[in-house]
Order: sequence, then C-alpha cells, then structure tokens
Amino acid sequence: MHKIAITLWALSLAAQQDARNPRATPEDIAAGAKTFRSHCAPCHGLNAEGGRGPNLAGGRLYHGSTDEDLIRNISEGIPGTEMPGAFYMEDRVRQIIAYIRSLRATAPPTGDPTRGSALFESTGCVRCHLAGGRGGRLGPDLTQIGRLRSQQHLRQSILEPGALVSPRYRVVSFKNPSGKQIQGFIMNEDTYTVQVIDLDEQLHSYARAALRDYKVEEVSTMPPYKETLTAEQVNDLVAYLSGLRPE
Repeated sequence: MHKIAITLWALSLAAQQDARNPRATPEDIAAGAKTFRSHCAPCHGLNAEGGRGPNLAGGRLYHGSTDEDLIRNISEGIPGTEMPGAFYMEDRVRQIIAYIRSLRATAPPTGDPTRGSALFESTGCVRCHLAGGRGGRLGPDLTQIGRLRSQQHLRQSILEPGALVSPRYRVVSFKNPSGKQIQGFIMNEDTYTVQVIDLDEQLHSYARAALRDYKVEEVSTMPPYKETLTAEQVNDLVAYLSGLRPE
C-alpha cells in the first residue's frame, strides 16, 4: 500500500507543486510519515484523513497549497486557528510535505449520493446539521465537509460519533440560578461568564459563579448508527457527504 501511495504521489507531483521538493525520495516520505504520525496525527488523523484538524490527504488546503505555503503553515502555525508552529529544520518540514503529497489521491465513494441525501433527511441528520443551506445548528456545519474530511473519517463519525468529539461539541450541563437543569454546548467562556446554546438552539449567558453542578463531558449527542444502518446505507451517506464541497 505504501508503494502504491508513493507511485501516485510521483505521478501528481508536477501538478501539485510549484517547485521540486529536494526532500521527496521514498526515504524522505517514510521519514515524513514518522514525524507526521508522532506530532501531527493527534489533530489531523493517523493518515492525515482529518479529525480535530482538517483532512490533509484529500481535502482542500484553505491556507495555501504550494510548498512555500505549507512550510510557513507548519513552521509558523496559522493565526486564528488551533494550528501551532513547529520548531523543525526546513528539511524535516519538507519531508512532512512530501508525505502529505503522497496521500493526496483518493478513490471515489462507492455509494449512491442521491440515496444518501434521502437518508440524511430520513434519519434526522438534517435536524442538527446544516448542509446546502438547510438544517439545524446544534451539530457541525457540513456544508463543505467533503473538502474537509476523508471518507474514512466520515464513516467513523456516522458509526461511532463519540470516538472523537471536538471541544466545541462536548456536552456541558449545570443547574441555572433558578435550579433548572440545562444541557447544551459552550459557545464562549471566560473567567466570569459562559455563553451556552441549549438543545433547543436557544443562546444563554450566565455568570459562572451562579451555576451549580457544572460539568463538561467528552461525549457526543449524536446517536451511533452502527446498529441501525446497513453497510450499503452507510456507503450511500458517505457518498453524499463526500460530495458536499461547494466552490
């Protein structure tokens, strides 16, 4: 499998890079993979398929796709995001880039996106997720999810949504000053206040000192579909979500 990835990388290199990477031999790619998996995988996934951070294997690179863009993003971080800078020598950064380039070819989905769109409606996904200008706001916006996440990540999110829950969608619960139990998601917080959107999509602001039994759990409110969808239905839903990539 690794040899196939290297071959695909070699065929697409000229189109994807504006200058030849001097650290792009098979040995460099292997070294880049090792660095990526030890330092980048916690956010971007073991194979760069996306997770807390975006999909780098086949998704859109929103902050630039040239080698110089990637060197800057890796070395200096990306302001306004969770992406930190990494204090690596340039040669090591170029090895990471060579590894990412070797992954940027994916097979098309095997499911039927039309049936997947119907499933998105019938299973209730649309109640919590915005897609194509319609849907709810409780879950992540899926309008461009096909660009941001790999098929593998989408499949896991459908079958085991609790496997990776980003901080934005961890469940907060507490009793408000009148004693009412509140459950929802944190929109913003500081030392003294917390802003929460509850499960009815209502936004509230509270003084932290006035809340009782306050806790945040790394759980997902999305139900797992491992037992309720067939393998074919999961393929259809993945095909639909993979196609959500407007220009």
